Amino acid sequence: MRIDLHSHVKISKKTDFMPEYFQEMMKEAREAGLTGIAMTEHFNTRRYTDIYNFLDTHYPYENNYYMIDGLKLFPGIEVDVKEIGHILLIGNRKDVLSIRSLLETNTSEDNFLAFDKLMDIAEHYDILKIGAHAFRDSTPLYHLKAEQLKRLDALDLNGKDLYAQGQKAYREKLEDFAGKLGLPVVGGSDTHHFLQYGCIYNEFQNECDSVEQLKASIVSEQYKIHISENLNLKVKAATLTKKWMKKALEKEKQLFG
Repeated sequence: MRIDLHSHVKISKKTDFMPEYFQEMMKEAREAGLTGIAMTEHFNTRRYTDIYNFLDTHYPYENNYYMIDGLKLFPGIEVDVKEIGHILLIGNRKDVLSIRSLLETNTSEDNFLAFDKLMDIAEHYDILKIGAHAFRDSTPLYHLKAEQLKRLDALDLNGKDLYAQGQKAYREKLEDFAGKLGLPVVGGSDTHHFLQYGCIYNEFQNECDSVEQLKASIVSEQYKIHISENLNLKVKAATLTKKWMKKALEKEKQLFG
């Protein structure tokens, strides 16, 4: 099983969900060789539930995932914490939507939940908890206390940071940090554009049909991280394309409302 554990299906938080764009994303994810993704959309993205309304109407949901023409899509959410930092929570549809509902009053920057409170909520569910981009300048996690971070299940080796900070140096820094915490590292592209799919992914020895199985494979280290030889090209192309798409969508909104 080849799965990307940090993926977005909207071009940005401020744009509407676009079904045709989503379908193109899934097509390109399959063509990049993936057999699964975790859809970790930002919890404060515009009209969050539009995504699930579309999925429930058009695709079957079985076990813990939607089946998108042969691609397993596991529900998830990316949550900002008060101390600064992002946490990925991956679980079944009911649990993810329940957590999102509980965070309804905490979606603005001046009211984000503290890390410990978010963990208290997450630990009431069978949720995979991943610390996103721990050494990103804008949203790091390394400043949190070790006993806090140990409540996570893994740390995210992020495609954007590998590109921005250098693959060898960044991977070594993250793996050293994770090792001191006793946490595994998993790969995620952090893509908002399909060109970035395949830049990094996890290959699990076993086919996983549930979050419990994903977590068990991670804890037992029954997987390998693959980084594409074309990671820099993929991330740069996706970043530039996303930038111009956002500008075009913003202009269209100004013109037509």
